[in-house]
This record gives sequence, C-alpha cells and structure tokens, in this order.
Amino acid sequence: MRLDKLLAHSGFGTRKEVKELIKKGFVSVNDETIKTDKMHVDPQKDVVKVDDEVITYEEKVYYMLNKPSGYVSATEDQLHPTVVDLIDDYYRNDLFPVGRLDIDTVGLLLLTNDGVLAHQLLSPKKHCPKVYYAKINGVVTNDDVQKFLDGITIDDYQCQPAHLTILSHDETTSEIEVEIYEGKFHQVKKMFLAVGKEVVFLKRIRMKNLELDESLALGEYRRLTNEELDRLKDESMLQ
Repeated sequence: MRLDKLLAHSGFGTRKEVKELIKKGFVSVNDETIKTDKMHVDPQKDVVKVDDEVITYEEKVYYMLNKPSGYVSATEDQLHPTVVDLIDDYYRNDLFPVGRLDIDTVGLLLLTNDGVLAHQLLSPKKHCPKVYYAKINGVVTNDDVQKFLDGITIDDYQCQPAHLTILSHDETTSEIEVEIYEGKFHQVKKMFLAVGKEVVFLKRIRMKNLELDESLALGEYRRLTNEELDRLKDESMLQ
C-alpha cells in the first residue's frame, strides 16, 4: 500500500494534507524519515510513525454522512454525482453506502467497506429500524397513525407496521416522524400517497441505534466513534 494512502486511510487528513506531512519530514517508516509519498509499505510488517506516533492500520472504515439532496446512494452513476464522490479520494475506491436514500432525501447515511456489517444491517431478518423526519402536504391524523401501524399497502406489497408520530400541523401541512423497517423504493413517499398526502421534505435521522450528528452540515462526514460502532455491531450481530 502506498504510504500516502495508508496515512489518509488512517485519518491523517486529505491527500494534500498527507503529502504535506510527508514533505515536512513528520513521517517515518521503520525509524527512517521518508520524504516521498509514493513509497509502498506493508501495514502488517512496517512500523509507520507520524510525529513519533505509531500508526495502526484499520482495514475497515466507517463514516457517517449527512447526505445532501442531488446525490444518489451508489458507488457509480452515469447521470448524477454519488455519495461516494463526497468522500476524500483515498477512501472512495473501497467505500459503499449501506442501503439507499432517494436522490432528494437528505440525512443519515452510513458508508463503509465492511460487507459483513452492511449485510447485518440490511438483512430483512434483522428488522433494522430507520427513522425519518418529514414535512407533509396535508393534515396527518390519528387515523393515519393507525393505518401505518396496521401496515400500509404500496405496489401490491403490505409494509410492516410503521410507527408514525405527529409532531405538529396547521390547516394544510404537517411535520412527522416515522419509523419503518424496510427499504423499499420511495417507501415513505408512497406510504403517504396511499393515505392521500404528499411528502415534500424527507430526512433520515436514525438507523438502528445510530443517530445523525446534527453538527454535520449537508455533505459533511466523519468517522463513527468507537462507541457508535460497538453499539451498531453488538446489536446487529446479536439479533
């Protein structure tokens, strides 16, 4: 693995920032100061240090992204930019989104190169809850709440019971939160259309026990904390 890729993969900054660290002599390999970012190293054998701090290579990486509108939840697309395009170049080749958000849906999206965890979170057998905040054209009623709980039918498919919470409403619009357990195409939008209402804004705020970090601006991302990752793995693998 190239030295610059290893450092970026380990969280030491963007490509430009990593190259600058190496150029200024802050990086050593096997106690020898290295000035070229093109050097190849073996993460399992070579001792890489940044400013005398030993680097432990992480094979698997996990990012929380606050997805903006206009990006598709894919690794490649011929028509639109993808969520992976928002991540620094060094990480992009291995990352993929866990599940999907519609192109105009914003909010929490997990990106990783860990296929096992992704499978655990997406498997229908795991009943992984996903919580959305939405603005609705129309007044959402307690009758709608019961219909969602009974299971809305969309495209000849009966959804699992969903928990709909009315946050506020006026004479023409409503704000709600809804918890669903599947990830059907346009599912939340179609569920509201089934009760005669229209979703005009949709934002995912939680997946399983992982909540969106509201300090992240749209398009920003960060690594999951060890605590977040441990909770995701524990609950996903044990259920």
